[in-house]
Amino acid sequence: MEKVNFFNSELFHKNAEKAFLIHKNKITELLPAADIQHVGSSAIPNSVTKGDLDIQVRVSAEQFSKAIELLSILYERNDESVKTDTFRAFKDDTSNLPLGVQLTVIDSEFDFFWKFREVLLANKKYRDAYDNLKKEYEAKSMDAYREAKDIFFQRLMETPEFKDYEK
Repeated sequence: MEKVNFFNSELFHKNAEKAFLIHKNKITELLPAADIQHVGSSAIPNSVTKGDLDIQVRVSAEQFSKAIELLSILYERNDESVKTDTFRAFKDDTSNLPLGVQLTVIDSEFDFFWKFREVLLANKKYRDAYDNLKKEYEAKSMDAYREAKDIFFQRLMETPEFKDYEK
């Protein structure tokens, strides 16, 4: 059973920012029209993180197929993740910080990663609740943590703060 471990992002924030900029530059060379966002806990100062880096690459529906091809040059396809006509996941476990790249069509059902970041950055109560959830799952099953995290984010999507980004 894979276990999850967390760290205070203070230890990772600067490295994550540097790594994000390196990956953003690589992605921009291939997809100059893409909106590339640093998302996930490493994008939120002083939050609890697994010590990885998450990037959302937002493209138009017309760019999506080509973006899959081009990102496949840089990163491994994450075949364990969901695949739809508007979402694909990639990864690089060999990177200095393990990397997850979420490719989404702008305004599609999976175009929410940047919204989560914005809501968490702006709302200490949600940030604290998310950090507390992580602390509760420290050294426990990764699958159990992912389930609890999914429930947390489903609830976050129902908040007025999140819905403000739907407009």
